[in-house]
Amino acid sequence: MSSDSSLRELLAQTALRLGPDAPTLCPPWDVRALVAHLVVRESRPDALPGIGLALGALRTHTATVQSEIASGDFGALVQSFRSGPPRWSPTRVPALGALVNTTEFAIHHEDLVRAQPAWEPTTLSPEVQQSLWGTLSKAGRLFYRSAGVGVVAIAEGLPSPRVVLHRPGKGHGTVVLRGTPLELVLHAFGRTSVAQVEVEGDDADVATLAAHIRGA
Repeated sequence: MSSDSSLRELLAQTALRLGPDAPTLCPPWDVRALVAHLVVRESRPDALPGIGLALGALRTHTATVQSEIASGDFGALVQSFRSGPPRWSPTRVPALGALVNTTEFAIHHEDLVRAQPAWEPTTLSPEVQQSLWGTLSKAGRLFYRSAGVGVVAIAEGLPSPRVVLHRPGKGHGTVVLRGTPLELVLHAFGRTSVAQVEVEGDDADVATLAAHIRGA
């Protein structure tokens, strides 16, 4: 099973276990709204431009489509996500689906899990962790590009576990982040409050990174 397929099934199971009204780390979305977002993302190309854009008309259209999709039976909504993208979608190709979806699904799964009381971190397969590390190594620089301080990520249990994500600016040192690839990805994508990452560095540099805004 590909990395995105295993995460798709895990996310579907978790959504059903929590129920439609449980909170997420993406307020004001509850579980129902987050699953609807995932369905819109891979089945409604007309609504894609409004995802993540502040443009009024595009965002309004996306919100309307998402609300319509979310309004039906919750079990059917989860099954729609679980069934995967439409036949015409390029992400039906396993390699492309894994590339596009693995990080998205991993993060949103934790958006479900870690919004609940007494949550525990998810154990992911080595294959998924390696895929997440690949994403961080290639795209992580975008998220820390205005951090000011240097940022180095060190992943647990990988053969090549170190990557430089940002060079320090003048007058700053480097902060080292240690954790599993999942935790490091969560930190990079702005889930700092729930990412189980060890942060090492000068107090001032650590404070500068803590104030750095990221999100996706």
